[in-house]
Amino acid sequence: MVNRQWLLARRPEGHAQVSDLELRANAQDESPLAPGEIEVRSLLFLCAPTMRNWMEPPGRSLYPSATLGAPMLAPSGGRIIRSAHPDWPIGADITYFGSWQDVQRLCPDEAGPGRVLPGLSLVDAMGRFGLNPLTAYFGLLRVGVPKQGETLLVSGAAGSVGSVVAQIGRLKGCRVVGIAGGPDKCRWLKDECGVDIAIDYKAAGFDAVLYAACPDGIDIFFDNVGGATLDAAVDRMNKFGRIVLCGQIAGYDGAATAGPRNMMRLVYGSIRMQGFLMGDYADEVPQAVAELRAWAEAGDLAYRDDIRQGFDALPASFLSLFDGTNQGTLLVMTDPAAASPA
Repeated sequence: MVNRQWLLARRPEGHAQVSDLELRANAQDESPLAPGEIEVRSLLFLCAPTMRNWMEPPGRSLYPSATLGAPMLAPSGGRIIRSAHPDWPIGADITYFGSWQDVQRLCPDEAGPGRVLPGLSLVDAMGRFGLNPLTAYFGLLRVGVPKQGETLLVSGAAGSVGSVVAQIGRLKGCRVVGIAGGPDKCRWLKDECGVDIAIDYKAAGFDAVLYAACPDGIDIFFDNVGGATLDAAVDRMNKFGRIVLCGQIAGYDGAATAGPRNMMRLVYGSIRMQGFLMGDYADEVPQAVAELRAWAEAGDLAYRDDIRQGFDALPASFLSLFDGTNQGTLLVMTDPAAASPA
């Protein structure tokens, strides 16, 4: 048996390239498992913008750093094919922090994989009820703390996190303004997600359009982008406003970004700016999934998966996150079994 791997061959300088990664096929390790180990065959990978940060050298921040010459780190989903752990049986589907390779070994007591809930496929568990919607859920409800009648501004609003934020905000009674790139994405936000106003950041006069869209200011800004968009939002924040820092995609792929230029507005406005990770709320995940499922089954949440096919497609699929061509949560399926419950 062969174990294919996409290795981080070099750290990107500027924009990441497919050539920064190297495809290698090694013989699968068939040695006995150690007590407590499991072996998983990968069926599905999530591509997220923050993975570009993981390609940077270690020690620069709190995020993980992929090792040069080792498989690229990635949120992964797979099926257990061998087990030396009594609580993790062969045939079970799990999600885990893994890497771009067909087969890998994990120690569940250390690595903390998650079980796929009964009736869900890996596509469900990593897509509409996975990392991105859960990030939206906790970021808005636990950090943003929306209140009826408030104005919620969302950058990257047509993305897989931003679109769920916008819709949960609508469900909580907020007036929702979404920022996206291009008329098609803005139209989808209006027609399918039910935002009150969709702003095309690529159109002329963005600052003036944002001002007009938020005449009474902004109470919550959910930021997936950073850079100039964050600056523009800070200038419109209301007293006691909350800025939820989820991502800074404007600065991921080789571009340098700075923090807000108008820091004194944060001071005098008593404005809270807070970053977070979905894992900060790990104990609440079952409750969050249940609520997301209820909204989805009631028809209250529009959602899109962008599913690419094949292990060879991983690098190019990942890089499409940075040119705006993906539509929804970007998943790369390496086995059709990922689309059906185990």
